[in-house]
Amino acid sequence: MRPKNIEKEEAIRATALRIIAEEGLENLSMQKLAKEANISPRTIYLKYENKDDLLVKLFIEEVLGSYEAAVIQDFDEDMPFSEGVQKIWQNTFQYFIENRAAFVLMQYGKSSPLLNQSFQEKNITQGQFFAPVHRFLNRHTSKGTLIKVPLEVQRALLFAPVLELIHEYFEHMNRPQQIITKELIAQSCQAVMKGLMTNTL
Repeated sequence: MRPKNIEKEEAIRATALRIIAEEGLENLSMQKLAKEANISPRTIYLKYENKDDLLVKLFIEEVLGSYEAAVIQDFDEDMPFSEGVQKIWQNTFQYFIENRAAFVLMQYGKSSPLLNQSFQEKNITQGQFFAPVHRFLNRHTSKGTLIKVPLEVQRALLFAPVLELIHEYFEHMNRPQQIITKELIAQSCQAVMKGLMTNTL
């Protein structure tokens, strides 16, 4: 039998992720979380200083690892450039549309100064996550396939468009027509690749 404190921790995290996915980040409060997880607010505050602390820890401990694993599934850093980028986009799109809470936390993480602070506290260094993708980009830069700009810029150009399309996907979930399809993702990926490759400059 698992210790009760582990069960409570899992209940807190699972409930927080469910509220975020179903109701949005703005509707998550520590009081609401305690009530829906059937745990006293005091127990939650023993584990997390505040809502920001909870969100950062959820992002790092519940999202970042599973997101990385999903993105590099069936991906090989030695792939041809177009094949590798398509696989990254397909995997990113599939992971987030199946894990809305993870997407919300990813968007939060991009803008939160607490995230960088938490990275420092946990000694998470640049390149620790998505290392195969970074090596993939470096290899194609060395080969002359990819425009020669800083890695951070390459990564932004690679991921930002698909993340914005995923945002639009969720925006259209309750509208009469879903405009973000896998076919559109593939077309958009081709357009982004053309912009990244040196032979189109």
